[in-house]
Amino acid sequence: MAKKEKDDASQTFHALVESADRKFGRVRDLPLYGRAPQNHYFQKVFKAYMRLWKYQQENRSKLVDSGLNRWEIGEIASRIGQLYFNQYMRTSEARFLVEAYVFYEAILERKYFDARGSGKPKVDVGVRFKELRFYARFLLVALIFNKVDMVRLLAERIKGLVDDSKTNFRETNFKEWKLVVQEIFRFMEVDTAFTNVRPLQYCALFDSHPASRPYLARFHAKKIVKFRDALLTSYHRNEVKFAELTLDTYRMMQCIEWEPSGSFFQKHPVESVYQKHPVESNENGTVIDHSGAASGLIDINMAADLTDPTLPPNPRKAVLYRPSVTHFLAVMATICEELPPESIVLVYLSASGKAACSNLSQAESSGESRKSSKDKVVSGVYDTEKSSGPESHCNGKRESSDYYDNYLWLGPRGYGGSNALYPGDIIPFTRRPLFLIIDSDSSHAFKVLHGAERREPAALLLSPLKPAFKNLSAFDTTHSGSQFTFFLTAPLQAFCQMVGLTSADSDMDFYNDAEEILSIAFSEWEVILCTSKSLDLVWAQVLSDPFLRRLILRFIFCRSVLSAFCPLEDEQYLPVCLPHLPNSVSARCEAVQSAVIRLANHLKVADCFQFDDT
Repeated sequence: MAKKEKDDASQTFHALVESADRKFGRVRDLPLYGRAPQNHYFQKVFKAYMRLWKYQQENRSKLVDSGLNRWEIGEIASRIGQLYFNQYMRTSEARFLVEAYVFYEAILERKYFDARGSGKPKVDVGVRFKELRFYARFLLVALIFNKVDMVRLLAERIKGLVDDSKTNFRETNFKEWKLVVQEIFRFMEVDTAFTNVRPLQYCALFDSHPASRPYLARFHAKKIVKFRDALLTSYHRNEVKFAELTLDTYRMMQCIEWEPSGSFFQKHPVESVYQKHPVESNENGTVIDHSGAASGLIDINMAADLTDPTLPPNPRKAVLYRPSVTHFLAVMATICEELPPESIVLVYLSASGKAACSNLSQAESSGESRKSSKDKVVSGVYDTEKSSGPESHCNGKRESSDYYDNYLWLGPRGYGGSNALYPGDIIPFTRRPLFLIIDSDSSHAFKVLHGAERREPAALLLSPLKPAFKNLSAFDTTHSGSQFTFFLTAPLQAFCQMVGLTSADSDMDFYNDAEEILSIAFSEWEVILCTSKSLDLVWAQVLSDPFLRRLILRFIFCRSVLSAFCPLEDEQYLPVCLPHLPNSVSARCEAVQSAVIRLANHLKVADCFQFDDT
């Protein structure tokens, strides 16, 4: 009878596993973008895993006697962590990220995949791959959750496992995992270059300025739009990345999130969540988990105690890894179609570009004359931002070819064709409000969008065509990320990188003082923008949004810094915004340049700049 009970328990368990895995596969394949209702699918698969987890907990002894391995329990818990993380990627709700982190951390602490805890002398190669995948998934969650110490720990664990696997599984190829290890440490090397700095997310403690708060509260534009959705992608050859998250998209993704580990999280540290509940081990090695995170008492609202209820929701983010042009446009179409009324979409594109003039010889060899296009690029791409309006051709009328002369590459290599994203491809989407950030060596080609919108004037932040560094030979953007994106997401670190400073050059108090200089400047510029009579409605309608306002302020800082740093204000090294911001926050105005001077003097790098006499 006892044997039959064990067999029945084992059969039921495996039937529940198969059922849950089928549902998991369907949810995993759902797109991670758009606002189509998908909670129904999520709840179904979640209930399936709740049922499975509860069953294995209630019948643990029978299942262990029937041959249940600890790694099988870990695999179930890992799937639940994946569910939470996928739901976070779909919704950008911080509580799902917290849940994923707690589940993965509990698996790590209980050593579900550790062969030494299974009673077996050697782990199976299949289980080793499961263990490696678990560590990689946990590392991605910890990276986005900004748990630097945990990221380092997991990176070392993965490296150790790969080294051990090459020794103990000589007949198995672990080449792909060796590449993963290289990716991890390359990413960490760049991301942790400045260790004594604050997170990239929006933190009310640092980014909300008391002096300007009353002006923001009283500010009213004729039209206000809400920042609800973002589309983020980068495509560069050999760019720094981990898994399907590139360094540039990671920085921008973090920049438009509320910081979840500020003063609230200091009172409720995530690291101690599982420690609040004791874990006991029976004589047979089975584990009795009293933690809500890994005991089977799975609650979708578990993160309620770990998230700050006073924070507004994060904007939804669709993060695309190396998309094709058609896929990018399809996702953009879906987001724009489902965008709620009176809302705006942020589109961030970081990619290499190609100017039509560089294709001249190729075009001529095919019998096509592109001299007029070449002339337009030379006169238009490097046009000064101080011009009174968008470029015009043919007696003031822009020709349709202007929208398809230059492009960005969303592909491995090539000249145009299916891998080319043209400025004209974006025009149909300007029926909805767009906040466009183009980071490319052909970014200025997108100036032609200004004035060509179908309905809603777009806000354009366009990068310089070339980066600027004190020691240019020491930097490669493919190894350190885009400079413009760095300025928009971490302005002080970008400033220091530009002039050749590192966090090792000074102590934390020194950098905190520098952050304070920036904070005071941003507060002053907020007041100027709020009280300006010449602020274009395109900027006024988003000024109330903390994320977009912060991007605008950092653009003002970036433009002023590069204007004073670069020789003769070469247009190739300067960013552009369209429509133009008021002259009261221009690159060389006293209110802006004085802050850059204070910062340069504080960091003792004023000799790197050419400031106007004030």
